[in-house]
Amino acid sequence: MSETKIRQAVFDTIRQIAPEADPRKIGVNENLREALDIDSFDFLNLLISLHKRLGVEIPEADYGQLVTLSGLVRYLSSKLADRPGRNS
Repeated sequence: MSETKIRQAVFDTIRQIAPEADPRKIGVNENLREALDIDSFDFLNLLISLHKRLGVEIPEADYGQLVTLSGLVRYLSSKLADRPGRNS
């Protein structure tokens, strides 16, 4: 899956969790929780929704890598790239 498609999946999921937010205005290195004005429960729901949508396991130990938009996209890209037979 391309980074563009992953980013779009992240944006779509953000719109579900924080409908008033415009994900396109989030800086790639900006703290997602602060930029979206969401609490830890909403952030967890974001990660759960991405897990369901993309099928990527996101262990709690990795949450520190997912603080920014670029970190989240990079993490998901690496996990999706590691999957055998997944080229979309």
